[in-house]
Amino acid sequence: MEEYKMKYVPVLDKGFRPMYAEFKKYSEEAAKTENKLLKICVERNDGYNYIYEYKIFANGHKDENNLMAERIVKTILWLVGGYKIYLAGDEDVYEFIKAAYTDNGIRAFDKNFMERVYEKPFEVVSCDEKNFPKEKKCSLSVGGHLDGCRIGFDAGGSDRKVSAVIDGKVVYSEEVVWFPKINSDPNYHYNEILTAFKTAASKMPRVDAIGVSSAGVYVNNKIMVASLFLKVNDEDFEKKVKTMYIDVAKELGENIPLEVANDGDVTALAGAIDLNDDSVLGIAMGTSEAVGYINKNGGLNGWLSELAFVPVDYNKDSMVDEWSGDYGCGVKYFSQDSVIKLAEMGGFKFDEKLSPAEKLKVVQKMMADGDPLAKQIYEDIGTYLGHTMPFYAMFYGIKHVLLLGRVTSGLGGNIIMERANKILEEEYPDLKFRIEMPDEKNRRVGQSIAAASLAATAKTAK
Repeated sequence: MEEYKMKYVPVLDKGFRPMYAEFKKYSEEAAKTENKLLKICVERNDGYNYIYEYKIFANGHKDENNLMAERIVKTILWLVGGYKIYLAGDEDVYEFIKAAYTDNGIRAFDKNFMERVYEKPFEVVSCDEKNFPKEKKCSLSVGGHLDGCRIGFDAGGSDRKVSAVIDGKVVYSEEVVWFPKINSDPNYHYNEILTAFKTAASKMPRVDAIGVSSAGVYVNNKIMVASLFLKVNDEDFEKKVKTMYIDVAKELGENIPLEVANDGDVTALAGAIDLNDDSVLGIAMGTSEAVGYINKNGGLNGWLSELAFVPVDYNKDSMVDEWSGDYGCGVKYFSQDSVIKLAEMGGFKFDEKLSPAEKLKVVQKMMADGDPLAKQIYEDIGTYLGHTMPFYAMFYGIKHVLLLGRVTSGLGGNIIMERANKILEEEYPDLKFRIEMPDEKNRRVGQSIAAASLAATAKTAK
């Protein structure tokens, strides 16, 4: 198949092959010849699922079919979450995907991760059209509850923030440095969270509800996977971490409503509240890529939205993520890792003693000083983003995109946004949304209000 010609190409990473462009090219080629329908269904908790279908080559092109299917299946898996993949339409694709999601397969990491999240064995099932699952989707109402006295807690990797909110107004807010990722004793985390909750509670006459925004995966307020507890061993995680937010909340009162949500979703919720609109995708570029989505009903889909592990670059020689072992995934394009990667591609040599966060600060200072390499780095990230948004739009209904996170602070954020919007306007005119950046101050306060608004009070619930 001939190469897709992009008008805007990353200057420092000329091998970049956007997923959307590659999928579009593949689909157009398949449509020109004899083809058939590949149907994919990914099932998660409570029987909820997501179905996607597209045309593949009917004869020959086995490797192309398998490779594209593997990328699309992985995309859906990390977008929506799940432990069971149903495939209909092609036996070769089924066999390839089934082999990939085994303990020795190329997607072993993904398989094991999803098993941990959903506490079920991972399956890949072949089925015919007749037995293919029916769609079952959900929309969870979330947030927007501002009545009464509320605690909003935001658990970051380097600082924890808590706010006391009375009838939608922040009456107290504090940000405290903490070190959750290097502490192996879960009692450290417990006491820090409890201290934050009690501090906020002391600023109000009572506590009617508690909302928590935190990186990681949460099911029924339980912590399933979270980088904050990186050093905690598996036994302590099961015994002391999994129900930590539930246990801490009980110390303030037995029946106080609690809601724990992924920080990406809370970011999107803060944006939706601020914009007074729905269909909001929030993308935070920091240590990793954190994403949240508020759907057309103003609620959550119950999806993982872990786009850090979603492929955005089809180039097999692109950078590999050390944790998942896969290539071309969002974490290396929309995080501080991307800044470092592009700087090194541009010939810059960092002091190896520096942490990734410190390396980011070096590039941010270069940007502030007018360094042309730094400017190019941010333009290239904007190019990545502009070509990736149409791919995300294949799965999300988007009216607004909010861009956030440490990578976007300073002059670099505006360059990323401007370049991405330029590409959307010129290369993908059918997409009607544009990328926005909220005001920093409003975002910080907005985030705490959004977190505090997560749980309905007993009064609201009635």
